[in-house]
Amino acid sequence: MTKHMTMKTPPVVSRQEWDAAREKMLVKEKATLRAKDALAAERRRMPWMEVDKAYVFEGPNGKASLLDLFEGRRQLIVYRAFFEPGVYGWPDHACRGCSLGADQVGHLAHLNARNTTLAYASRAPQADIVRLKARMGWEMPWYTITDSFDKDFGVDEWHGHNVFIHDGDRVFRTYLINSRGDEQMGTVWSYLDATPLGRQEIWEDSPEGYPQTPLYSWWNWHDNYEAGTDKKWAEVAAAGEAAFRDKGE
Repeated sequence: MTKHMTMKTPPVVSRQEWDAAREKMLVKEKATLRAKDALAAERRRMPWMEVDKAYVFEGPNGKASLLDLFEGRRQLIVYRAFFEPGVYGWPDHACRGCSLGADQVGHLAHLNARNTTLAYASRAPQADIVRLKARMGWEMPWYTITDSFDKDFGVDEWHGHNVFIHDGDRVFRTYLINSRGDEQMGTVWSYLDATPLGRQEIWEDSPEGYPQTPLYSWWNWHDNYEAGTDKKWAEVAAAGEAAFRDKGE
């Protein structure tokens, strides 16, 4: 038998009253959404800090520099996950919180299509990382920290996402998201909103010269980005963008 919990529930109302209550809440939700867009626009104007130290990671193919972690893309997000001796769950599991976050990571093809790479980094040896990824079904590139990278970027004692961009061989740190901010991460949108280039769509408030494409036009099936955008989808995307603009979204 299922026991009913004693709790003070909201009132039960008619469809019309429910619709009215929802419309009232929607006003606040849209205001919050626009505030988040404005915050992301400010983030795109944050000053950059040049990384002047040569960090070395261990990856599945051997030693790797911070620039190597970009995998040839313009932007990089590095999440410091706790998987190492001394962390609860070792050696079978990574930190429960970090693992919950890893389970939420969306398909990386969409992020990569916006010239952005997501990587995880821990102090566990590569053999353990490979084993853990296989067990948990995680696909993100995951590197071993071998030096002071975690301490230098404020993630030696707590998890966090550090964001970087490069210009040729020069690498710059652009932002850090940690603590409860990490709870919001996992979708392509949350990652891109944390980057200096953003979603790279024309509706965004970005500095002059930043790459931008029409809304929807770059979206694709995760196994079809190499084929590019077909003519029919371009028409659908254009219609969707017009509707988006007309509704003031």
